[in-house]
Amino acid sequence: MSILDVDDLYKTYGVQTLFDHISFSISEGERIGLIGVNGTGKSTLLNVLTGRDSAESGGMRHANAFRLEYLPQTPVFEDGVTALDHIYGGVSPIMAAVRNYEQALAQLEKNPADAKLQEQLLKRQQQMDAANAWDAEAAAKRILTRLGIHDFDTPANECSGGQKKRIALARALIQPADLLILDEPTNHLDNAIIDWLEEALDQYSGALLMVTHDRYFLNRVTKRILELDHGKLYSYDGNYELFLEKKAEREAHAASGEVKLQNQLRRELAWLRRGAKARSTKQKARVERVHQLQEHKGPEIKQSVDVALGSTRLGKKVIEAEQLSKHFNGRELFHEFNLLVTPGERLGIIGGNGSGKTTLLNILAKRLNPDSGTVAIGETVKIGYYTQEHAEMNEDLTVIDYIKEAAQVVRTDDGQQVTAEQMLERFLFSRPRQRTFIRKLSGGEHKRLYLLRILMTEPNVLFLDEPTNDLDTETLTVLEDYLLQFPGTVLAVSHDRYFLDRVVDRLIVFEGDGRIRRFEGNYSEYMDERKKEQAAAVKTKANKKELPIQKPAAKKKKLTYKEQQEWNGIEDRIASLEEQVEQLKKEIAQAGSDAGKVQEFYKKQQEMEVKLDQAMERWTELSLKVEEIENQ
Repeated sequence: MSILDVDDLYKTYGVQTLFDHISFSISEGERIGLIGVNGTGKSTLLNVLTGRDSAESGGMRHANAFRLEYLPQTPVFEDGVTALDHIYGGVSPIMAAVRNYEQALAQLEKNPADAKLQEQLLKRQQQMDAANAWDAEAAAKRILTRLGIHDFDTPANECSGGQKKRIALARALIQPADLLILDEPTNHLDNAIIDWLEEALDQYSGALLMVTHDRYFLNRVTKRILELDHGKLYSYDGNYELFLEKKAEREAHAASGEVKLQNQLRRELAWLRRGAKARSTKQKARVERVHQLQEHKGPEIKQSVDVALGSTRLGKKVIEAEQLSKHFNGRELFHEFNLLVTPGERLGIIGGNGSGKTTLLNILAKRLNPDSGTVAIGETVKIGYYTQEHAEMNEDLTVIDYIKEAAQVVRTDDGQQVTAEQMLERFLFSRPRQRTFIRKLSGGEHKRLYLLRILMTEPNVLFLDEPTNDLDTETLTVLEDYLLQFPGTVLAVSHDRYFLDRVVDRLIVFEGDGRIRRFEGNYSEYMDERKKEQAAAVKTKANKKELPIQKPAAKKKKLTYKEQQEWNGIEDRIASLEEQVEQLKKEIAQAGSDAGKVQEFYKKQQEMEVKLDQAMERWTELSLKVEEIENQ
């Protein structure tokens, strides 16, 4: 059953036609991916669907009770709006009940002896009962915990980019909706959260429409692909893998049809030029048919993002880092870390948000000083650094002027010279588009232009900090092909699993708490290894009564007898404490208007929650020790 019908949308932007009378529908529970080259209008289409923009003609139909939730690419929050206000916002009765309950609970935690606040909490609990909101509250807590959101009182606009994204994502997943629209949901998320998000969306009850550059994510989550291409919208049943196959078939068929039309045009023109005798009415009809054939627009010739640029010579010495240590806000990111980067190496850097990946990259590029240790860079090294937050562009420059600031002409790997205009065409900026002011480009076009400018400097060492964010899948594919042929060295910080699998052959893994692990292989190989280690750890725990496996003599650390006993029972203890907390919540609800009992039970609940937090912290400490021991 269709929940949203879009009819005959037409919209232009300057001289560009974004939607050329496109129509489509979305059915209940569908999983749809929207793709297209940057600048074709994907985000604009999402804005039209959500009412943030309008089309010049066409319309939409949906039920009166239709509910839509939207995760923008870059969330923006009003001043003073807290995480709690945003996550539980909206007019839904369930969300209103949960929001009021959480606010009352937070106030009572600050003043547990206040009778008025106790009475207010009781009323909020009754509202939760009336709205059947307890399941929603429990589900919301699970989502918030998994996304690492604990502080509800902080103004959302004061949070980091990654925190803002997680707050907005939490709201999108928690709010009840018939259609959830996600614009680049994996940006600013680390690999572990992306894996969890795939599972969460698989269980999501509503329909999904998403724009994403993450091809593994797209392939695993979606069941239908909509492609926006030069104003036209094409629909393909299946995931991203099937889309690639069907798109190739469509383009091959279109090219075949164009060949037939051109042959017909040549025959008609030859007939007319010979001056063949015929009745005037037939002659006129043939002339009109030739004019129609000449005016026919064939399929767009796909331009390739050919970036086979040359690079300056790279000597034997690239980068040598010795005994690097760095602290940030009192936390140790890494300690006495050593790294030798060799010519032609493909090194990926992965880990959680805030673990120190970008900091390490900046230290290796000598943009940031370590607390201790040294970095030596080879004399022939010429670094091209693609930063996560790209340098400020002069918005009043045109696209071509911006590129010419870097170079008028560059060499390809076979020694040919290519002009700035030609390189821009290879990067999908047509000659008219090159005269466009930078301020009129889409976010993805900004990133594509910035990437080209870096490559125009002909570096022999590339530093890439989250290069896949905001780039379309077509540009990413060619960038990966370029990096595979690039004769220099590549260091890339990325959460894009597909990109890491294609490009890198060695990983530096930030595992948290200053621990860094080296791994020979790509991301999928690393994850396979991790799964084997985790399975072995589970098996070891299940068979803890058996004789331990003989460890190498070099092993230096192990749990003490007391720690081992604590580790064996801590999960049962946590489960018991969680049950006690839930039971106390029920007893508070059942106490009704008996303020004395409410206060007594609430005090016990607070005590249990403190013990639970302490147990969770202790479990984290011990689990890290166990993991470190297993990795030795």
